[in-house]
Amino acid sequence: MELFCLQTQVGKQIMSKIIRRIEKEVGVPHLGEILVERIKPSDLQSLLLKVYQERVRRRSLHAIFSDYISSNFNFPSPCDPALLLEWDRITFYHLPKGFNAIELSPVSPLGSVSCIAPISQDWVLTTIRNMEVVADPTNILALECALRRQEFIRSEPTNATLVHLACSHRVVRTQRYGSPNARQHFRLFSLCSAGRETGNIKFEIRAMTEHIRFYLESLRDFLGPDTALRVTTIDLSPDSHNEAILIPPLEKLKNEFGNVDVGLEKTQNEGTYYRKLRFHVYASTLKGQEMELVEGGDTDWTQKLLNNAKERLIISGIGSERLCENFVRNKTFIPNKNK
Repeated sequence: MELFCLQTQVGKQIMSKIIRRIEKEVGVPHLGEILVERIKPSDLQSLLLKVYQERVRRRSLHAIFSDYISSNFNFPSPCDPALLLEWDRITFYHLPKGFNAIELSPVSPLGSVSCIAPISQDWVLTTIRNMEVVADPTNILALECALRRQEFIRSEPTNATLVHLACSHRVVRTQRYGSPNARQHFRLFSLCSAGRETGNIKFEIRAMTEHIRFYLESLRDFLGPDTALRVTTIDLSPDSHNEAILIPPLEKLKNEFGNVDVGLEKTQNEGTYYRKLRFHVYASTLKGQEMELVEGGDTDWTQKLLNNAKERLIISGIGSERLCENFVRNKTFIPNKNK
C-alpha cells in the first residue's frame, strides 16, 4: 500500500508538469482546469469525439499497423484458450448453490474502480464516453450486488436475502509492471457475496469459507490431488480479537481437505481496502515454487454504495492465466460432485 501511495503521488506530480507544459505550448492558461471544471461531461465527450474523429481521418493503415506492433495492450494472450475454457468449465461447475454466474460488460461507469477502492485512475483505461474499461471485476460485481440488495431492502429495510455472484472476465490495466512478463490484459475469475450483518462477523466468516472451499475444490479438479495447496487467513481486527471465532471454520476446512495446509497468519493491518478479514490461496509448482493464486476478504463497498452500515460484502478472485501458465493441469478431468 505504501508503494501504491508513492506511485500515485509521483504520477500526479508528473501529470501536473505535463499539463503545465501543454498549457504553455498552446497558449491557453488553465486549460486543464477549464476541461475539468468548466465543461460539462457530456460536452467534453462531444468535444473529444470530434477530436478523435478528425485524428482518425488522418491516420494511415501503416500507422495503425505500427501501433499494433508497438503496444502491449494489443497483443493477444499467449495462454491456450482451450485451457482457459477448461478452467472456466470447472469453476462454473463447482459454483456453490445460490451463486449466479453473470457475463459482465467490457466497460463500466467512470470511477468504478478508483472511487470504490484506493486505486489510481491512471491505472484504468478511461474512454472518452465517460466510461472505463473494466480493470477489476470485483468492483463491478459489487455494483451489481448493491443493485440487487437495494431491490430487496427497498420494501423491507431489514431484508437479509443473500446475493452471490461470479464471473470470468478479461480485464485491462494500464499501470507499468516491474516484471517483463506482466500483461496489460488478462483473465480473472471472481466471486462476490453480499448480505446483511448477522453479528459477530458470522456472515463474513461463512461467506469467506464458502469462497475458499470453492477455490480448493476447483483447483483440486484442475490440477489434480498432488499439487500442494495452502490457505492463509489474516485477522485484520484490532488486537486480532476475531481469531478465536475463526479457528473452528478453518479447522473444518482443514478436515475437508486433509492434505491442504489451512491456518491463520499473523500480520499487521496493511492499510488495504479489506476491513476485518483477508485470505489467500497458494499453490506450489512442480519445481517447488509457491505462488499466490487467490486473494479475497471483506470490504465496505456495498455499505458505501447503499449508505447502509449494516451491509456486508466478501470479494475474491483468482488469476486464470497465472494459474494456467504456471501449473500442469489434470488432463483427465472427471466431474465428481453431485449438484
